[in-house]
Amino acid sequence: MRPLVALVACLWSAAAVAQPCAAITDHGGTYTVCDYDARQSPIRLYLRDDAGALYGGFSALADALAAKGETLAFAMNAGMYAPDYAPVGLYVESGRTLHGVNTAGGEGNFHMKPNGVFWVDGARAGVTDTGRFLKSRARPAYATQSGPMLVVGGRINPHIHESGTSEKFRNGVCVTGGHVAHFAISDQPVTFHQFATLFRDRLHCADALFLDGGAASAIYAPSIARHDRFHPMGPLIGVTAKK
Repeated sequence: MRPLVALVACLWSAAAVAQPCAAITDHGGTYTVCDYDARQSPIRLYLRDDAGALYGGFSALADALAAKGETLAFAMNAGMYAPDYAPVGLYVESGRTLHGVNTAGGEGNFHMKPNGVFWVDGARAGVTDTGRFLKSRARPAYATQSGPMLVVGGRINPHIHESGTSEKFRNGVCVTGGHVAHFAISDQPVTFHQFATLFRDRLHCADALFLDGGAASAIYAPSIARHDRFHPMGPLIGVTAKK
């Protein structure tokens, strides 16, 4: 019995220290993917502190949370923002809608339809294309709109073509099982199609949302000693833990 007990203890210990972030190689691209279950880890959105000052970066957010007895376990830029760092689309924080849904047409990635919404409501989370989100009349505690959707209903967005040649650093999010958020960032420039394929084929997500690209793609992940210092930024996604 002792060898069996030792084996069980070893497996339990390995599971207990499992890291949320992992390096993934897929279709020639390399990525960092961090998974958080909303039932176990609070996933929130942040833009300004209690005094109304823009966080603008991960260090300021981490310091503000530490002052409240919380630890910032992970963070990522939460989508596209205007020159004044205000959200371009829907932005809901702590149940308050700070910017309404943007359904306008236009140039740029945000307006490549369909775009979508990443939302969190307690232990539930999801990625929903904007049209369906509006029809659902959902009122989540946190929501951020960005675009385009990378994957919709298990299919790559028809506006994202395999022949596309534009390569950039990119970050995005999807949710599986209604609870587990998968945050991904490319570790090298990749095409939109490569990035979408990661979510569809490797992460097995029916719906996935592009958050941003280029120099604006950034994460904070102390578990892998990573702190991207691009700033200032607009809205931020943060996962917290009690000290």
